[in-house]
Amino acid sequence: MISETEYKKRRETLAEQLKNNSLSVLFSAVQQIRSNDTEYVFRQNSNFYYMTGFKEDNATLVFLKKKGKTKTILFVQKKDKLKELWTGKRLGVKQSKKRFLIDKVYAQEDFETKLKEYMQGITSINYDFNSYTDKAKVLHAYAKDMLSYANLAKPIEQMRLYKSPTEIALIRKAIAITKEAHHRAMHMSKKCNYEYELQAEIEYVFKKNAALSDAYTSIVAGGNNANTLHYIDNNKPLHHGDLILIDAGCEYNYYASDITRSIPTSGKFTQAQKELYEMVLEVELAIIKMIQPNIKRTQLQKKSEELLCAGMVKLGILKGDVKKLLKKQKHKKYYPHGIGHWMGIDVHDQAPYKDENGKELLLQSGMVMTIEPGVYIEKDDTNVPLKYRGIGIRIEDDILVTDEGHENLSQGIAKTINEIEKYA
Repeated sequence: MISETEYKKRRETLAEQLKNNSLSVLFSAVQQIRSNDTEYVFRQNSNFYYMTGFKEDNATLVFLKKKGKTKTILFVQKKDKLKELWTGKRLGVKQSKKRFLIDKVYAQEDFETKLKEYMQGITSINYDFNSYTDKAKVLHAYAKDMLSYANLAKPIEQMRLYKSPTEIALIRKAIAITKEAHHRAMHMSKKCNYEYELQAEIEYVFKKNAALSDAYTSIVAGGNNANTLHYIDNNKPLHHGDLILIDAGCEYNYYASDITRSIPTSGKFTQAQKELYEMVLEVELAIIKMIQPNIKRTQLQKKSEELLCAGMVKLGILKGDVKKLLKKQKHKKYYPHGIGHWMGIDVHDQAPYKDENGKELLLQSGMVMTIEPGVYIEKDDTNVPLKYRGIGIRIEDDILVTDEGHENLSQGIAKTINEIEKYA
């Protein structure tokens, strides 16, 4: 678990970047209506959680910086026995004061009154521009009269690029649970008749290991369904002889995992499936091997496209000179997405890929990203040899950049053809 001291250090790091005579505000997430009087399961705003570790809704964090010194103030819901009867216990003001290393804690009802007090002498306002609460609208009204105002999310997202040892430990835990889930799926693939049955097996493992949330909606795509990149219906029959693309990862204490494996329904790969799978796997391993400090993500992207294009020419999926095919972007039909993305509190971690001048950021120690090459061939694509049609393959792992190079955090999840077939 992340300590209150670590959250405090994050707030101090952010405070150092704030202008003098500034007011900076972060709002929690709010409950979202699912239908009528039912609500979606609440999940805290990622930036708010990163700065506080506070999991309740209807809360506000304020940084008040004057004369070079910063005060932090937290506004929370006050205790209310009747509401708590229905929705659960709240920390309230007193318990929040005891728990959090915050200068002041007030009831959320006092926010607007206190805001008027804090505005005295303020020349700059910062807040997350993606906040849509009523209180954010009040703050925006103030911001229009300021000498300057800025998006507070930007410096926080920059901080989130670099994972602390505690954060990495939480990601490892999430991946360990996801490992068990994928191995169970490999074992159960022959016994499940529908995609949703396999999804249930995966998510059972998540929840029994205290990963109460998915990091994203699981993809369990049998056969040609794998050629829809964000396929989440998961309601079709599984047919003997097909591959199943499973993109599934849990969230453990707000930290994500993101793993994709492609496995056979029969427990054994066909020859055509092996040929495609080995080609994608070779590319994934080659790209992972490249990861080290000061490498650009675009270098990984470019190399993955070159290798996949060459592999597709070798298998007869594409025809012609590799360099000419790349120049004409012919490979994009079968590999339309990026090589990977940042991962952390969000599965697609809300962190920048370029600096404020538009220059691409170099990989550095402490960053975590996915590597996920893939090939997707529609069943009715007559330009491709018949044996490959209707097959979609993606292989994805979670990689930590280290001082020495990299560490594949998901290395223990079966990935070679022999390893996958052993679990069947």
